[in-house]
Amino acid sequence: MKNIIGKKIGMTQIFTEDGTVIPVTVVEAGPLKVIQKKTVENDGYNAIQVGFMDIKENKVNKPLKGHFDKSGVEYKKYIKEFTVENVDEFEIGQEIKADIFEQGDKIDVVGTSKGKGTQGPIRRHNYSRGPESHGSKYHRAGGARAAAAYPGRVFKGTKGMGRMGNERVTVQNLEVVRVDSDRNLLLIKGAIPGPKGGLLVIKETVIKK
Repeated sequence: MKNIIGKKIGMTQIFTEDGTVIPVTVVEAGPLKVIQKKTVENDGYNAIQVGFMDIKENKVNKPLKGHFDKSGVEYKKYIKEFTVENVDEFEIGQEIKADIFEQGDKIDVVGTSKGKGTQGPIRRHNYSRGPESHGSKYHRAGGARAAAAYPGRVFKGTKGMGRMGNERVTVQNLEVVRVDSDRNLLLIKGAIPGPKGGLLVIKETVIKK
């Protein structure tokens, strides 16, 4: 499967030849460096470990520094593993760029949604508001929480106020509209989770055609 790590740049729009407007999210995808190869014999599974975004040496702790020095790869800010079928197709220090994807490819994008702090049930779960008249005294409340003497508690999973956002979100079956291999940019149709500068994992979609 095709996998890459990216950073969300922002949203814009492009025009096709017939004048159709397509909203796109611009993602800086790679380049990645292969740090380590993991095999069934040594680790129990086949995978490659990759690094993304350069980082200064003084910001790397000693264990990670030794890990990078052993492979001879520049220090990276983010490290992630991708499962692969054949690790022999990759070499330590190999560069993986955005051009592994092509225009028209279908992808899944994994990111962390924007954190919105503690919110009430109306914003968090799309509850309806109460009457707006002066005497109702019930405008944005969450409604009844539990029964009376029995069961005398709130059931687990009951929708209410609480932390909203800051969750791992996967958006599936998006389309790659354009690939800029010179600048390692992917233009993806539609919106993807997370703020500008947020870390993303982009992979070939698991949805069958």
